[in-house]
Amino acid sequence: MVDGSCRQLRRRRKLENKLPQGLWFEDYEPGLQVHTSGRTITEADVANFAGISGDFNPLHMDETFSKSRMYGARVAHGLLVLSAASGLLMQTGILGSTVGAFREINQWKFLKPVYFGDTITVLMEVLQTKAAPVLGGGLVKVSLAVHNQEDALLMKGVWTLFVLSKPSDK
Repeated sequence: MVDGSCRQLRRRRKLENKLPQGLWFEDYEPGLQVHTSGRTITEADVANFAGISGDFNPLHMDETFSKSRMYGARVAHGLLVLSAASGLLMQTGILGSTVGAFREINQWKFLKPVYFGDTITVLMEVLQTKAAPVLGGGLVKVSLAVHNQEDALLMKGVWTLFVLSKPSDK
């Protein structure tokens, strides 16, 4: 039994070494800020998201229809941009296999449309941490602000993540 547990632990360590790690719960401190690189939202992104989500609203898909509406052109799905923001944060390396779960998205505001060809960036700031040692980590509350290439604020809100604690060296 002990030998099997050791093999399982060795396999787990090998797997963890192959995964992008991210920060441990103990590495997060209120005030920590991360600014992502940019990502351009394309027509292909919108078409693929429509196919996955089933949201074929003409505001996203029909150029003629969209020209006569409030934005004057087709716009990206808000949830597509939210997903892309998550991906940009993953690419920084701050989030990775140490994130056990996205617990909450709160106070999310879609402030301005995202047009095809807009390049978005994300500014994340740690607001609060709360240890949950019984669960092996803690909650990290972060604010996010998504901007376009002209630095216009497109959306903002607060996420709560469950992040694993650093393994003990016992």
